[in-house]
Amino acid sequence: MTNFLYINYPSWIHPVIFPNVPVLGLIRWYGLMYIFAFATAYFVLSKLRKEGALDTSNYKASEDDLFSFIAFGIVFLLIGARVFSTLVYDTSGDYWKKPWLIFWPFDSDGHFTGLAGMSYHGGFIGGLFGMILWCIIHKKPMWKWIDAMCVAIPLGYTFGRIGNFMNGELFGRITTAPWGIVFPYAQRFSASEPWVVEFAKKIGMEIPSNAITVNLPRHPSQLYEALFEGLFLWSVLWVLRKHKPFDGFLGACYTIGYGLVRFVIEYFREPDADLGFRLSKDGSEALYTNTSLLNISTGQILCFGMILFGIILMISLYFVSRKSKSKNQIKK
Repeated sequence: MTNFLYINYPSWIHPVIFPNVPVLGLIRWYGLMYIFAFATAYFVLSKLRKEGALDTSNYKASEDDLFSFIAFGIVFLLIGARVFSTLVYDTSGDYWKKPWLIFWPFDSDGHFTGLAGMSYHGGFIGGLFGMILWCIIHKKPMWKWIDAMCVAIPLGYTFGRIGNFMNGELFGRITTAPWGIVFPYAQRFSASEPWVVEFAKKIGMEIPSNAITVNLPRHPSQLYEALFEGLFLWSVLWVLRKHKPFDGFLGACYTIGYGLVRFVIEYFREPDADLGFRLSKDGSEALYTNTSLLNISTGQILCFGMILFGIILMISLYFVSRKSKSKNQIKK
């Protein structure tokens, strides 16, 4: 029964969509959400093409260009996301010793597992490299295409985070907020700990007398990300798309905007247990709570790098555009 002071994770949601159906049992929510994400990104990009966002005075983007561009970007995005996840976030060292396992979709017993584990920041780097490479190969206006893709990405990204929620993963820190959710795979705490008893009392959670451990509600940080890194950021970029002062502006805005929003949300999201805080002012090791704003996670360090990169890119492109305009005026 749901208590008004917290929410139990829906029992009908499982990572596998059809758990008892042959073949279909391999389909997972997260993988399905990737399909929705790419389809949504294509829809937005197609809309921008029709608006002429990709055209120049002597070039008009075609439907084939879109398919080629997105396919190229997706391949490099997936490669970057997987490589970054295995080489940066995995602390076992196995992938450094056996790099062929990075794209090996089976476990040691030969069971199909898929490519579980993707890193957003790795996907960002890989996708950016893929877009740049495609534009160079096909001799297309690079910053126009990157701008358009950066407007399309956030709306699709919303589905990715919903997929994380459906998987019951990447949940946040414990909370007394009434929308806190008890995730089934979250770390459990000793029912005899005084702070656990006090926490449960605050949210009206009854701990059975024979309970050894208890699962406490957490921030649904996946939904925070879906809302702010997805819908909110997309809305801002969609409004800005017809007011950009120079090509590359929207790409820089996306990089800065995502970095800022994700940096803040990381305070609500629980870091990976094997990574913990990269910087900790008070030496805290309790990842399920954050006792200082100066306790910084790996994700926040990478987001700070995105913000810095976006600002440098914005300034650089601004001066390049001014220089280009000056030259054109002199010619006239």
